[in-house]
Amino acid sequence: MWDGAINHIEVQALAPISDKKEMAESLENVIKKLQGKKMYRTLFYKAFTDSTITGQHLLKALAQFQLTLVSANSIYDKVKSGTENFTEKEQKGYELFKRNCNSCHQEPLFSSYKFANNGLPKDSYLKDIGRMGVTQRKEDNLMFKIPSLRNLSYSYPYMHDGRFTRLSQVIDHYTKGIQSNSKVSKELAKKIVLSDNDKVDLIAFLLTLNDREFVKNSDFQFPKEILQQPEGK
Repeated sequence: MWDGAINHIEVQALAPISDKKEMAESLENVIKKLQGKKMYRTLFYKAFTDSTITGQHLLKALAQFQLTLVSANSIYDKVKSGTENFTEKEQKGYELFKRNCNSCHQEPLFSSYKFANNGLPKDSYLKDIGRMGVTQRKEDNLMFKIPSLRNLSYSYPYMHDGRFTRLSQVIDHYTKGIQSNSKVSKELAKKIVLSDNDKVDLIAFLLTLNDREFVKNSDFQFPKEILQQPEGK
């Protein structure tokens, strides 16, 4: 959660289920729908030796699944392990990244997982005030958790509110779109200057953080057999 309201992996899965801005569901209704599928009753029995699905077991199952989601086979990872090399553009982009981005998006996870104000104006529709909504402290206004950049080709739209659809727009924000205020991260105090070629090289490096094998892993895909099951089966 971008505002840091959730700090436990077993609770994290519950938040989007019940949040009115996301799934707007209730845990009780989700359990009812799962209990109505024989396939899920069987799977829960295999996992917990009990075919009666409970909220506790559901959240534990989701947490355990999330712990299997480890992405570590991108071009970047292969370069770091010595099995592959960056292209010239990727290498130039990597140097630009280390000079301009690494202070917040720290390797190898590509985030410090701290909270920061990156100079975005408040969204007039969502009116999201970030960390301040949790702490009620003025100094946390528009402070959001710094995201990882891994697999960013598959995680658009970008920023906490999804206002940008392309990486080029994100880079343009950091080079000419930051709104100065007293809360903007100190790492952004110095203007970032990039030529058009620099931007191309930086994006070339960022694309090396994609782990297609991980993203396309069938074990992590939606189980299509569910759609083939009649209600109650």
